[in-house]
Amino acid sequence: MASELKHGEKLVPELMTGNEAVARAALDAGLTFFAGYPITPSSEIAETLAVELPKKGGVCIQMEDEISSVGAIIGAALGGARTMTATSGPGFSLKQEGIGYACEAEVPCVIVNVMRGGPSTGMPTLPAQGDVMQARWGTHGDHPMVAIYPERVIEAYELTLKAFDIADRLRTPVTLLLDEIIGHVTEKVLLPDSPLARKPLNRATELKPGEYKPYSFKGSLPPPLVPFGTGYRYHVTGLMHLEDGFPTNDADEADKLIRFLHRKVDDNRDMLVDVEVSGIPAAGSPEPDADVMVFAYGACSRSAKAALALAREKGLRVGLFRPHTIWPFPDAELRSAASRAKAILVAEMNLGQLTHEVEWALGRERKVHSLQKVGGDPIMPEEILKAIEEVRP
Repeated sequence: MASELKHGEKLVPELMTGNEAVARAALDAGLTFFAGYPITPSSEIAETLAVELPKKGGVCIQMEDEISSVGAIIGAALGGARTMTATSGPGFSLKQEGIGYACEAEVPCVIVNVMRGGPSTGMPTLPAQGDVMQARWGTHGDHPMVAIYPERVIEAYELTLKAFDIADRLRTPVTLLLDEIIGHVTEKVLLPDSPLARKPLNRATELKPGEYKPYSFKGSLPPPLVPFGTGYRYHVTGLMHLEDGFPTNDADEADKLIRFLHRKVDDNRDMLVDVEVSGIPAAGSPEPDADVMVFAYGACSRSAKAALALAREKGLRVGLFRPHTIWPFPDAELRSAASRAKAILVAEMNLGQLTHEVEWALGRERKVHSLQKVGGDPIMPEEILKAIEEVRP
């Protein structure tokens, strides 16, 4: 954060929850329109924005349901607003059709999902990580998704800023995943005292209205999204479309569109993928390999770090691989780190959703161990320590 301070800004300590940090970051990112529907454990985001967003000239609206909420932020984004919605569990499921529309129509927006136990209404007040696969595969069709996941309150702030930047650059919906623990834990954070709103990064064109096309299937970035009402007329649809936005059933044109949706994520992977690796020797280092590398994310990585400290006190060589970016999955980074570890342990509050991705990334020659918990209780450091001792060679 210190490296991003503007002239005259100072860092001020504050106590806040993860949900409050998301709302604060959205305001600092220049959010102008929020639409949502109350649902535990994400409601504090909407509650905070209902008070603070109108003070900045923005609009915060409670819609009749989650379906209309995502539709509202898509429409507002096309009108030039910086938009976000927040939900949990069942609400995230209801938003999937709208998220797919935003992918196809290339509409930038941020969707926050504070995960709870499921399926259905499940356990509204207890933590889980059961939506990480839904964040990637929740909608129909063949398209990529971007999803990022903080571990701490300060990261909830920082990754919310990043989510808006990615959405603007790639003209895509970005999912910010939290679990209930991160959403409700209170921590001290250092934030700028009066941050300037961050301007959208991809909202200007030098083309005249008659020359502008809203879509392009060339290169690695989409054209700037010009807001409706500014003199530019163009078509927006969820159907397969040409570069001018009008529908098509031409197989070659549809192929170009789908491949571009993937390419704009694949070619910008360096901007998207971010991981934390600790305790793993670098390639070529004379240090011995780690006995165990723990793969964990969100609240589980907090427990993993405490477990690793306990393991090191016992003389074990252990490391951590923590993805900030869940999708696109950091397979290359994982393979590099895992090459210097004798055993791999995945700790997650589901029955192995990202364990399968780890297995796929590392191949059949590597045995991947998994510590799974789905009853609503978090994975404790002592449980991870016990698993480390059991799986180490």
